[in-house]
Amino acid sequence: MAQEMGMFTVAQTIGSVLCCNCGILMHPNAANMCGKCLQSEFDITKCLSKSVDIVHCPECDRYKQPPSTWIKAKPESKDLLAFCLNRLKDVNKVRLVHAEFIWTEPHSKRIKVKLTVQKEVLNGVILEQTCIVEYTVCEEMCGSCLRIKANPDQWECVVQLRQYVSHRRTFFYLEQLILKHDAAKYAIRIAQTKQGIDFFFNKQSHGRKFVEFLREVAPIRDDEGKKLVSSDTKSNTHVFKYSFSVEISPICREDLICLPPEVAVSLGNFGPLVICNKVTSILTLLDPFTLRQSFLTKEQYWRSSFRALLSCKQLVEYIVLDVEVVSREVNVRGVRYVLADAQVARVSDFGKNDMIFSVRTHLGRILKAGDYALGYDLYGANINDIELDKYKGLVLPDVILIKKSYEKEGQKWGKSCSWKLKSLNMEINNGAKGGDHEENLEYELFLRDLAENPGSVFNLSLYSNGEISEMGSMSNIEDVSLTLVDDFEDLDLGDDVMKE
Repeated sequence: MAQEMGMFTVAQTIGSVLCCNCGILMHPNAANMCGKCLQSEFDITKCLSKSVDIVHCPECDRYKQPPSTWIKAKPESKDLLAFCLNRLKDVNKVRLVHAEFIWTEPHSKRIKVKLTVQKEVLNGVILEQTCIVEYTVCEEMCGSCLRIKANPDQWECVVQLRQYVSHRRTFFYLEQLILKHDAAKYAIRIAQTKQGIDFFFNKQSHGRKFVEFLREVAPIRDDEGKKLVSSDTKSNTHVFKYSFSVEISPICREDLICLPPEVAVSLGNFGPLVICNKVTSILTLLDPFTLRQSFLTKEQYWRSSFRALLSCKQLVEYIVLDVEVVSREVNVRGVRYVLADAQVARVSDFGKNDMIFSVRTHLGRILKAGDYALGYDLYGANINDIELDKYKGLVLPDVILIKKSYEKEGQKWGKSCSWKLKSLNMEINNGAKGGDHEENLEYELFLRDLAENPGSVFNLSLYSNGEISEMGSMSNIEDVSLTLVDDFEDLDLGDDVMKE
């Protein structure tokens, strides 16, 4: 502050006074006491409890909010911090400025929170102090978990997920999506069956929410039913058990499909022999002879409900003898294809005959002479398909190539790759083939497919060196050191693929 006196400006300074308690020089305040003396004279945190007990359910990992509410909160999350502050009594008597967690050993059953509070103490002086509140975690099972432990069959809703195909690749991928989005967090029990997985829930609303999640990620159709368990005519109350029957489309990625005539016409005379490139709630189809692409919604599929002509278990390995490009590069929804005429021979025919097949393929951009490729052998296959019989005079090609083969002899992807996947805690019911050699082989092929197609891991969570790495960018893929095959640079991913 300054006062003008004629031509001169005089600056007004604030004087210093002595603290009435310790006598040190300080700036004047309403209490005439320095900060240290105020801290020693007044304790504004004495109204706060320094030790608080909280109840935690070890089964469902929830915390009890009195009187009877249970909430779910991750360690050191905003939800857990808000829960801890709500459990603190008389916190409204002071002004809370800041709160943060102090790290404690996870197995110590202790949670420490550092609080910074303010309060008016004397003649309008605002005092700020910090304190540490220690929360003791007491283990106690909630009512629902207690009933489940007493009777494991005490469920209210079951979701029966099924797919009638000869492999479990779809369930392996769907399992990772469920873990990624924590969609089965309310499931009290998960059981693997011969043709699918059963999810048991304590409430019907939880099962219905899980079915809604499945509708978003897979081409399914579902049906709901209920069964009367008990009823009380005097109080007019009834107890039901609900069931959701969910069927996944039998069409999987890399399947060869013969479209029904009515479906081919509705898609603009598309096909009829097409390859399924991608499966979400929509089926993405590619014509390998014209590079046309089309999409089939789950409603369109279930109206016709056709099956695959040949599936991934019927792939045959070929060696490429010669490749001649016949068209320029075409960008189909961010993925680049080139039509080419190739001469291939079955690997199994070496030393037996000299049979060579001339094929047209959409893999002309990545195939070269000497490479190996996987395809469907229509020349030697015994095909019995109703939809194929509807096309009079249709000439089938001898071979349809699906993808380039990167397999190395003796390589085990489950052990050699530097990342791993998490699994659901599933029980194995009678009749399921969990843990046998065939399923282990299918799982290894699933891991190899993820390694050869990096675009498919963007929706998954991978473990690298004991920590989860969210796959969201190519830099993250490099961080987890994906050990891909030597020819991976041929699968050039441009900016268009990243945007997709």
